[in-house]
Amino acid sequence: MIQILKNSTGYKRLDVYILMNLVQLETLEFCRRFLSYKRDDPCGRQFDQMTQAARSGVKNLTEGCERGATSMQNVLNLLDVAKASLCELRDDYMTWLLDHGLPPWRVTSEEAQAVYKVLLDKANYGDDVNYDLACHIIAMRERFRPWFRGDRDRARPPSIAVDSTATDSSRLPSIATDHLAAGVRFANAMLILIGRSLHMMSKLMAQYGEVFRREGGFSERMTAARVEAKRERREAVNEDAPACPSCGAPMRLRHSATGDFWGCTAYPTCRGTRRLAG
Repeated sequence: MIQILKNSTGYKRLDVYILMNLVQLETLEFCRRFLSYKRDDPCGRQFDQMTQAARSGVKNLTEGCERGATSMQNVLNLLDVAKASLCELRDDYMTWLLDHGLPPWRVTSEEAQAVYKVLLDKANYGDDVNYDLACHIIAMRERFRPWFRGDRDRARPPSIAVDSTATDSSRLPSIATDHLAAGVRFANAMLILIGRSLHMMSKLMAQYGEVFRREGGFSERMTAARVEAKRERREAVNEDAPACPSCGAPMRLRHSATGDFWGCTAYPTCRGTRRLAG
């Protein structure tokens, strides 16, 4: 996976990137359909928090992967922010269910297992990466349609779905129930997608962490290169350097507040010195 990410657009081929784009898009859809300014979200703050958390997840993943060539430490920090944003969003969906007096689906439930079985196709892009990426996301979003938008026309809020001139008031509870059921299905499916994204993020962070431990990032390697260059300059031996009078090892020109002198390259094991001639 890390080899893929060394390409400037490599992260766009990752399942976790595709999945987190779906999470952002479907969160926008959920908030538009199921957060009511009159009942659930009178100040609009929940809408804002959920959509921003979804956006933060995918955008911090993007920035983290883009900065992989400069500092591995920054990559890990940004991926951690992306993961934290997903955790926040997961809790918001859980709160929405609890606010309606409902627990999430059990992992072993028939509904949950059906969502778990919906898999992503492997990204197969040509030269026009952004176009192919967009087409791939649209296709994958359509694959999850039954859980998110399959009954959009049938399950609208009563204020939209019911004709004001209708006399059959018995339709109201039915339509409201359908709308709530659609929201419950939507929220539970989102919990599964977010959970899957978090699992993938943890694996990605572990792989980046291993590379950082083994190789460091660009900044870390540059620091190591500078340290090595300084060491080489310190240890550089002049061809005309005399031998140490104590151990016979080559000597190196050293500098001090009292003047320059020859010092043994075996220092501190050997402390032999010579004065400069002349």
